Amino acid sequence: MKLRVLAIGAASAIALAGCATSSPGYSSGGYNNGGYTSPSSSYCADCGIVERIDVVGSGKSAPSATGAVLGGIVGAVAGRAISNSTGGSEGNKNVSTAAGAVAGAVAGNAIQKRTTGDTYNITVRLDDGRRVTINQHDLGGIRENTYVRVQNGKVVLR
Repeated sequence: MKLRVLAIGAASAIALAGCATSSPGYSSGGYNNGGYTSPSSSYCADCGIVERIDVVGSGKSAPSATGAVLGGIVGAVAGRAISNSTGGSEGNKNVSTAAGAVAGAVAGNAIQKRTTGDTYNITVRLDDGRRVTINQHDLGGIRENTYVRVQNGKVVLR
């Protein structure tokens, strides 16, 4: 009989203890605000709202196909040299030359766009009130009034 009373008392104590704790992320508001508060979010020192995005012209120009042509030439020479050093047949040398030219043209075009393309100055008002301006090549879906994080010198969506 004593064991049964002890078990019921222990179960009651555990149940009451569970009711006394608050859920993580919520604070007990008492009667002043009705007991309802929003979940507390973790503080982010590098987060904020994008206030402004300015396009900055590079001031550099080059004919539109320069990067692709130069990259194609370098790629073709590199592909042929690699095939020569591995002892491929004449057919393999031709395939390697063509593949190198295509890969070089793609890489050269990308390099040209990166060096002569426009950049963006993104001004962010951080949660702690500071304002920072970051210059980067792509927006990656970032627009004004979006919530972002400044990470490794780049603005990224949060």
